[in-house]
Amino acid sequence: LSVGPSPTRGIVGVGDTFTTAFVKNLIVVLVWITLSYINGTLVVTFFRHQIFYDDPRYILFIHMVINDAIQLTVTIMLFVLSYIFYKINVSFCCVFLLVAVFTTRNTPVNLASMAIERYIAICEPLRYTQICTVRRTYIVIGLIWFISVAPDITDLFVTLATESLSFFHESVFCLRQNVFKDPILVYKRQAFDIIYFSCVFLTLVITYLKILFAARALSTEKTSARKARNTILLHGVQLAMCMLSYISPSVEIVLHIIFPGQILELRYANYLTVYILPRFLSPIIYGVRDTKFRKYLKMQLLTDRGRNREKKVTPEDKDDSIK
Repeated sequence: LSVGPSPTRGIVGVGDTFTTAFVKNLIVVLVWITLSYINGTLVVTFFRHQIFYDDPRYILFIHMVINDAIQLTVTIMLFVLSYIFYKINVSFCCVFLLVAVFTTRNTPVNLASMAIERYIAICEPLRYTQICTVRRTYIVIGLIWFISVAPDITDLFVTLATESLSFFHESVFCLRQNVFKDPILVYKRQAFDIIYFSCVFLTLVITYLKILFAARALSTEKTSARKARNTILLHGVQLAMCMLSYISPSVEIVLHIIFPGQILELRYANYLTVYILPRFLSPIIYGVRDTKFRKYLKMQLLTDRGRNREKKVTPEDKDDSIK
């Protein structure tokens, strides 16, 4: 069989050739495998070392890593399923979409919480142990989930009230607007997106400016000041990229008007930029730049390599070494 230029129904149902579809899916699956390995290593490093259990900074960090791993897995599953089956059962689609939406909203709010934690640590060091306790950190994580879940779970309730039960047995292309179709939900989402965007943006600006000024005032070495500025810049870039999820639908509409006929490419570029690229920055900021975590991460990697070498040694090799 020869595969010609016949279109394969892709992310919006039209246009992609088989080769294009294959390359797109290969890229996202390879990215998922890479990030899953990195995130898995970070999670294992955290849970194998008690020293991180009592530090609010690392508790918030590992929560974000796990959240991002779930978000990445669900969104990539939806991406691949859109090419394999095109349409899936509405009930399953609801579950996938809600988990994807919750975890996507979680990341910016989690980063805002981490920004506040860093602000307290640097600008209020004497009160840090009183304010930032482990118990309060877990309460904050609960609030993060409540803030992320509450606005969007109403989409499901409205859909249950307005659609017949037979609708949930149908098959649709799994996009939010195809499942949660009530027009009022669009305006509700826009309102909440504006509120989220404004609150997270203000938190970012206020806390990081204060941290930046405090770092300049307290640093006696140029190297320390430069490192503080670079860390703040990376946090800002990561948070800004995550916040794109709030405005990406509007940006996508504008780009579609400017570049008509390129909707598949625009959606794919938007998917990579908004949902995948920000997930590469967390390992850089905390797994590589953070001195404390980097130390234990190296120990974890060296331990895993040592175990792999032991597994490769056969009984004959052991006998030879004894001789």
